[in-house]
Amino acid sequence: MQRPPQEDFSLKETKPHLGGGKVTGDKLTSTYDLVEQMQYLYVRVVKAKDLPGKDVTGSLDPYVEVRLGNYRGTTRHFEKKSNPEWNQVFAFSKDRIQASVLEVSVKDKDLVKDDFVGRYMFDLNEIPKRVPPDSPLAPQWYRLEDRNGNKVKGELMLAVWMGTQADEAFPESWHSDAATVSGADALANIRSKVYLSPKLWYLRVNVIEAQDLIPGDRSRFPEVYVKAILGNQALRTRVSMSKTINPMWNEDLMFVAAEPFEEPLILSVEDRVAPNKDEVLGRCAIPLQYIDRRLDHRPINSKWYNLEKHIMVEGEKKKEIKFASRLHMRLYLEGGYHVLDESTHYSSDLRPTAKQLWKSSIGVLELGILNAHGLSPMKTKDGRATTDAYCVAKYGQKWVRTRTIIDSFAPKWNEQYTWEVFDPCTVITIGVFDNCHLHGGDKSGGARDSRIGKVRIRLSTLETDRVYTHSYPLLVLHPTGVKKMGEIHLAVRFTCSSLMNMMHMYSQPLLPKMHYIHPLTVSQLDSLRHQATQIVSMRLSRAEPPLRKEIVEYMLDVGSHMWSMRRSKANFFRIMGVLGGLIAIGRWFDQICHWKNPITTVLIHILFLILVLYPELILPTIFLYLFLIGVWYYRWRPRNPPHMDTRLSCADNAHPDELDEEFDTFPTSRPPDIVRMRYDRLRSIAGRIQTVVGDLATQGERLQSLLSWRDPRATALFVIFCLIAAIVLYVTPFQVVALLTGFYVLRHPRFRHKLPSAPLNFFRRLPARTDCML
Repeated sequence: MQRPPQEDFSLKETKPHLGGGKVTGDKLTSTYDLVEQMQYLYVRVVKAKDLPGKDVTGSLDPYVEVRLGNYRGTTRHFEKKSNPEWNQVFAFSKDRIQASVLEVSVKDKDLVKDDFVGRYMFDLNEIPKRVPPDSPLAPQWYRLEDRNGNKVKGELMLAVWMGTQADEAFPESWHSDAATVSGADALANIRSKVYLSPKLWYLRVNVIEAQDLIPGDRSRFPEVYVKAILGNQALRTRVSMSKTINPMWNEDLMFVAAEPFEEPLILSVEDRVAPNKDEVLGRCAIPLQYIDRRLDHRPINSKWYNLEKHIMVEGEKKKEIKFASRLHMRLYLEGGYHVLDESTHYSSDLRPTAKQLWKSSIGVLELGILNAHGLSPMKTKDGRATTDAYCVAKYGQKWVRTRTIIDSFAPKWNEQYTWEVFDPCTVITIGVFDNCHLHGGDKSGGARDSRIGKVRIRLSTLETDRVYTHSYPLLVLHPTGVKKMGEIHLAVRFTCSSLMNMMHMYSQPLLPKMHYIHPLTVSQLDSLRHQATQIVSMRLSRAEPPLRKEIVEYMLDVGSHMWSMRRSKANFFRIMGVLGGLIAIGRWFDQICHWKNPITTVLIHILFLILVLYPELILPTIFLYLFLIGVWYYRWRPRNPPHMDTRLSCADNAHPDELDEEFDTFPTSRPPDIVRMRYDRLRSIAGRIQTVVGDLATQGERLQSLLSWRDPRATALFVIFCLIAAIVLYVTPFQVVALLTGFYVLRHPRFRHKLPSAPLNFFRRLPARTDCML
């Protein structure tokens, strides 16, 4: 596989013309100061009155057509109404205007051919300009004219002005770029929107005991457990081993719940009467709205809940028995935890669920999504390749989606968004996608928006109050290898409101305190994170327009926990990179000991002598050395934010079979011979890991055997050596011992032997437990 050139994947600093270049003092005049200004002609069609009838019956089905050159936009039509109200806004990009006259016509909807009612013409040179924060332009009544310019019956209320994308009418406008989009649903799918993730809670169900169970078979003691269901989450306790009708569990079950609470918690006590047969002894449904909320670790009072038993009568008909038994539980919604729906390595929010526990914000994050260029063709339409791109950015609970730019490989969005920042050690994620739900694509049901790439930016790597303008490569891993899908141009600024508060955050725990007072297990966190991502994707996919499941899962990196040979290699090389510094220090010290550079070795002898004679200088010397290293490296500090690194990810030289394995489904869908080959490869790798782990265990067991008398002669020698060493060290000053030890370690090579030292020989002869293994 041919590797693409590395420079294609690099980050490029840019200098765009932000905010239109209008500067007043230290601030730009527009609130959109992180994007390039885009000029638009806005036409607001409000309503009409006194429209004449056109049909034989004298009725009128009016709509308005706004025409500017080759671009044409229409409002919805009303049936048999002479005084309609539309209140729709049309936006025409100034860059694409090729006409000098704007024509606004009123027409009558007809089956064969729409009838012309009247029109009004505007000269573009006489249209006023408006820049927020100016108030909106007031609409005016305009008398309709026929095609010859004569006044006719009927008036149209309009507002026409030149503005920018900062105009409040911009998000809801019909854009001339979307002239080819058909259908109201498809038109809604291309507009920019802001979404909020649902508020997530951990629900803790502490099942204590049951009382007065009534088993179906009275001749045996029930083997019972409690099953809890919340939506599509189902958990169960262990089977109680107590041979009684009052079993006890005292077991916690954890769920993820989202506001507004839609589904109740359903609890059932079930008896295992056979290996594959369970009998329900009673159940109850508890609405989450009535469950207590806990903000800290203080216990909540427990309650008894009555269970109802249902029996089948006449087929499907159910009959209730008023009282079957009771269930003793503590139920509470945990407000002191942060519900993890992202990986903690690049989480965008770390606050607890309960708003009462939130600390004040430390700053503001501003993101300008400027444009993209060089995008790859994502689909074929009318026999030619095309891309309909839009961006999604996620930080905290706020998701933003830009408008879709139709049929462009170099889309220009120039949209700006703002987030409050509560922790600097968080990450914002920006993804680019291809919209596959235009032209009624929703009805097929199988269309999925394609991913073009994503970018992550860690806020703690940004300098405050600096505007970062860079072009980020959009990299996507395919089964054929890593591919650059284009570049996205972003402007980012992190403004800090209180430097002291931000510095104080670095001393605080990363997660809320409940994660440390009552920690959840790793398996619980994995399961709860999976449930949280499912709930978030389901809720956002029900919004209008929907933020679809594949988008949310890609932004939240849902599949990152799956096995990948490429990712395993990358993590191994990361560990070696971390240990590389220690290995380099070891090699340097070995060169000092072997006098490779006599001058350096002599200087180390002198430094060692000073530190031994004046031990109070050891810690100050270490910290001074670290300070000088930090100051020295300041010259080479990173000037740009980090970006996706193909070399670090081992994506630029991954083997095709390893990538095919990474993209395989779970469980596998590959042929048996390929699965067998991959299984053998995994066994080979696991065998090497097994050998390394075994060697580490051997060294640890040898250390333990020094005093275990497993080898009585070796332990006797070590014990006698310890006694002699204790006597010698009692009578010898510590500085003398340190000097002798140091000079012995740093001795000249002519006083060294190539054979291993006596202590090392002794240690290698100690027994381990490898001879006891099968």
